[in-house]
Amino acid sequence: VQLQASGGGLVQAGGSLRLSCAASGFRLDYYGIGWFRQAPGKEREGVSYIRHSSGQIYYADSVKGRFTISRDNAKNTVYLQMNSLKLEDTAVYYCARGRPVSSAWSTSTMYDYWGQGTQVTVSS
Repeated sequence: VQLQASGGGLVQAGGSLRLSCAASGFRLDYYGIGWFRQAPGKEREGVSYIRHSSGQIYYADSVKGRFTISRDNAKNTVYLQMNSLKLEDTAVYYCARGRPVSSAWSTSTMYDYWGQGTQVTVSS
């Protein structure tokens, strides 16, 4: 099982980035994928999650209306489109595999495999 996160970079506030999480060793129709982020000195926080079966989607309040999660089962890849980026979105972003219950989608211990992370830096 592997997860490869990519697409991070340096962007000005208000700009956009699209992160990708390429999965191998398992199929996305059997596992959900969550995006998490961790800023320096802060705890890892859940950003978004897409459920494997229903495709139900969850977002953290801090990114609702700005971020969009999607998946391409044919490519076994999940995307995180990030628009209207803010300084406080600066963090390392990770994707992870899991089957959390709805109320626990943002709990990192509900996920068993993690990608290596991709840095997102938003500048003023």
